[in-house]
Amino acid sequence: MSENKLPHWDLSNVFPGLESTEFNAAQEKMDAQIAELETYFNEKLSKLDARSDPKALNEAVSSLIDRYNSAYELVATIQSYVYSFISTDSFNKTANKVFSELQMRTLRLDNVNIQVRAWIGKLAPAINQIIALGGSAAQHSYFLKLTAEQSKYMMTEAEENLAAELGLSGMQAWSKLQGTITSQLSVDFELDGEVKKLPSPALVNLRNHPDESVRRRGYETEMVAWETVKEPLAAAMNGVKGTANALNRRRGRQDAVHQSIDDAHIDRETLNAMLEAMRDSFPVFRRYFKAKARHLGKEKLAWWDLFAPLGKTATVYSWGETRTFILENFAQFAPELEDLARRAFDQNWIDAEERAGKRGGAFCMGVEAVKESRILTNFNGSPDGVGTIAHELGHAFHNDCAYRAGKTILQQDTPMTLAETASIMCETIVYQALLNKASSPAEELAVLEMSLQNASQVIVDIYSRYLFEKEVFERRATAELSADDFSEIMERAQKETYGDGLDERYLMKFMWTWKPHYYRAELSFYNYPYAFGLLFGTGLYAIYQQRGAEFVKDYQHLLASTGEAPAAELAQRFGIDIRTKKFWEDSIKIIEKQIERYEAIRL
Repeated sequence: MSENKLPHWDLSNVFPGLESTEFNAAQEKMDAQIAELETYFNEKLSKLDARSDPKALNEAVSSLIDRYNSAYELVATIQSYVYSFISTDSFNKTANKVFSELQMRTLRLDNVNIQVRAWIGKLAPAINQIIALGGSAAQHSYFLKLTAEQSKYMMTEAEENLAAELGLSGMQAWSKLQGTITSQLSVDFELDGEVKKLPSPALVNLRNHPDESVRRRGYETEMVAWETVKEPLAAAMNGVKGTANALNRRRGRQDAVHQSIDDAHIDRETLNAMLEAMRDSFPVFRRYFKAKARHLGKEKLAWWDLFAPLGKTATVYSWGETRTFILENFAQFAPELEDLARRAFDQNWIDAEERAGKRGGAFCMGVEAVKESRILTNFNGSPDGVGTIAHELGHAFHNDCAYRAGKTILQQDTPMTLAETASIMCETIVYQALLNKASSPAEELAVLEMSLQNASQVIVDIYSRYLFEKEVFERRATAELSADDFSEIMERAQKETYGDGLDERYLMKFMWTWKPHYYRAELSFYNYPYAFGLLFGTGLYAIYQQRGAEFVKDYQHLLASTGEAPAAELAQRFGIDIRTKKFWEDSIKIIEKQIERYEAIRL
């Protein structure tokens, strides 16, 4: 990766700095907008109910939505800006202080939101009348109907306010602890004949190394490192899951997964159909694992072999090569996608370097005020790393479609299930283009490995994480769990899903320690939406192959609309019924064809 130095992202077009006059002025404006929302609710909205004049209600609701959009656009911009410092340098004391202050300042908005959600719930009998009169209320009909429906799962206003305030020193504090511990954990590791201090994301990324001895030592070092921090992380997990259980119970939720289903804009019928198809596919994916073991000359895969590269292709990409490769392939799909990716690379939207204090994994966040995105990744030059860049650029393209369509921030509120659609599509574009260009069995094997490695993680490993989280929630309802309990549950879930596809002596029982989603109460069951995204995106890609360029316009319209209708309704635009097992099975069959080819290759 010597061609270019890995970039750090640049947000100087948002604010000059955390202590700048412009940033302070933006925070003061935010405070004023929140105060204005409080006043507007108390003096205007609280006096209206479902029996009030429909025209007056329409005007009040439309004005409320306009104020909400303005306030949330500014809040979201400030939050993204501050988080850009927190996520890349947990040692930054100024950023940590500002972040804590920001949480306290936005607590007032949380409290207003509680009042507004309850008020909209009381307007339910008149919602259709209000929407029919036009204005911003009509343009945000889905938001209003969804808010009214979900309001029945609210506690009293006083209880919700207390929960929001306690969340700062409770669930959010536990989440911050997990992020701080994992981002600051570093270990000594010998690599290329030199002992280096590796941050945990870099250690995890050794799973992609072409040398098995390095992968195995990385795995063994990981196991020792996570052992040293498992107790505080177990305390954090207990704190988050225990609080989530208590709130779910008080809010009248059926179980821990209930809210995630509503947040995903799907129903249990859809989730169960998808999960059943995923379970049925495990024997197919185990064939892939066994075939990979054969290609590696082994009887069974150990955990450190799951991400091993195979075949003959560049195993290390420079940043410049990554940029060129992605732009060329995106251009084949749509000029708008290529343009978005080019801006991301050229304008430093991406923070790619592995370094101490930086969060592990990868994510994309929108920056509302400038209608741009920022991408965090820990790039190590592996094919998997290239796929991750494509994945996150897919999220940025999703944001861009909404920005270009003029969608408000409330209209952009996309569920996780559909949020993964564009990212999976972009990964598929990259992998499919490579597969089409493969000129030898060795090159074809390398490309298939990249694609199947990702698919197996999203179907098999994601299901293991779903099982893990489900059992944790169930057991946490009666008692705290020990660090060893969490590890035992995780290992058992991996055995149930990977089965005889992996060597049971070498699993990753500490997966729960470094996955940040487990420590975010608002992201419970963050896992299965990835499977939804893969299989939904795979089905859409099959339609794209049939329809060609005419598909792209409809697809971009879909991405711009993902916050404005349930997933099932949006899927119907393409003739897809996500409530049936058959759709999910058909998508898996596309992956199975790749596995069949993978098995047949002999080098």
